[in-house]
Amino acid sequence: MREIITLQCGGCKRRNYSSTRNKKTQTEKLETKKFCPYCRKHTPHKEAK
Repeated sequence: MREIITLQCGGCKRRNYSSTRNKKTQTEKLETKKFCPYCRKHTPHKEAK
């Protein structure tokens, strides 16, 4: 039931991280603050398809 997702940087729009989430318990899109090596700072990363 777990789904592999990719996290996309909010600043440069590059896909830097991959993670998993449970589709049944977490229905909204995932958003976390992570380090972007291209922007060289912490930016919000959102789930991308």
